[in-house]
Amino acid sequence: MGTAPPEMVRARRAAALIVLDGLGDRPDRETGGLSPVEAARTPHLDGLAARGEVGTVSILGPGVAPESDAGVFALLGYDPVHDSPGRGVLEALGAEVPLRAGDVALRLNFATIDRSGTIVDARVGRSLTTDEAAELARALTVGDLLGADGIRAEVRSTVGHRGVLWLRPTTGGALSPNVSNADPFYEKVGGMGRARTPAAPRLESVRALDASPEAERTARALNRFLDEVPPLLASQAVNRARERDGKLQATGLLVRNAGALPSSPPPSFEGRYGLRGGALTEMPVERGIARLLGLEDRFVGPMGSDREAGYRARARASRELLERQPFVYVHLKGPDEPGHDGDARRKLRVVEEIDRSFFGPFVDGLDLETVAVAVTADHATPCALRGHSDDPVPWMLVGGPRAPVPTSPPARFGSALASKSKVRLAAGDVLRRILDAAALPATP
Repeated sequence: MGTAPPEMVRARRAAALIVLDGLGDRPDRETGGLSPVEAARTPHLDGLAARGEVGTVSILGPGVAPESDAGVFALLGYDPVHDSPGRGVLEALGAEVPLRAGDVALRLNFATIDRSGTIVDARVGRSLTTDEAAELARALTVGDLLGADGIRAEVRSTVGHRGVLWLRPTTGGALSPNVSNADPFYEKVGGMGRARTPAAPRLESVRALDASPEAERTARALNRFLDEVPPLLASQAVNRARERDGKLQATGLLVRNAGALPSSPPPSFEGRYGLRGGALTEMPVERGIARLLGLEDRFVGPMGSDREAGYRARARASRELLERQPFVYVHLKGPDEPGHDGDARRKLRVVEEIDRSFFGPFVDGLDLETVAVAVTADHATPCALRGHSDDPVPWMLVGGPRAPVPTSPPARFGSALASKSKVRLAAGDVLRRILDAAALPATP
């Protein structure tokens, strides 16, 4: 399939919000003292930036390092603390887990944890394959580790080391999501996860966050489950094979951000803005957000080995969504993983791949007289930190019938000059700014 011709979207107004996961960064010596974004060669993004406004977005404000789901909720104009049902529920929705009232879902990582509880690697060296994780997940589910507690504990693997822990009560009434995280890298705040950097990361004991019997029961069950996991994982053929191959083994689980189906879900995107919308996503959590908010769900799954072809396919799919929907949200995972791995040079290469193979075909023939395009990030993942931070992230808005006045002097996307722009937005201002540029009417 070729690139969408200009006439596909020329006759109608539309807007696209393109979120580059973890794009924000800091100057790094591995990329010549510039951030990986600034050091990257990005002619397509720079060409757009020269025609539009550039600046920065503060996702949740100083002192709050958001997870991706919180960042996306905020960029779409929702309150991540009060509107989100929790990362676990979003992951479960994205993985098509049939949650029911009274169930609890948590995001999980397979991890390498030693016998003292010290976390050796929170992602099993990022080498655990999706097939390996699925085999381990089946073993944990078949083990029925909480059957004696009247709880069915099911592990659903998703992508690589990632998965969902689904707790379904079989006796004793509903469970409660109001429990703390065992994962020390994230703190639960309402429905939102806030990243943190522990000095000596260890698996934490889950605590009830209120005095209800349901929360106490859920916390006890989770602690028992996590205690039972290591010996079962140690006996699995996957781990024995990994040990023979000199790879890290998946010896435990990190679980976080418990959630339950909300009795009063947030308003849909159309209900809030009076506009239909679509979403192109790669990972279950963003797919879960799209499904929760009633956006047309175009889930393309994780990137394959040919990244250039993958980004071209995503550009085509995004243009196809713009044919059908007045608003499209696109989420590209690429920059986040090298940020977590502390690999500034690889992050630079990923940004260049996105510019060349996604933005090149995406903007080819796109009528910027009628279509507004915004590019930003859900959070920063500085390579120097190997984790999320509260740093403002790059912002660019171009095109539409009410196109913003171009920044003067023109700045490259993500450059130091752009960061000094007077355009400094809060995430909650982003959506309406985009819709205004596109002259798309939105309800209050």
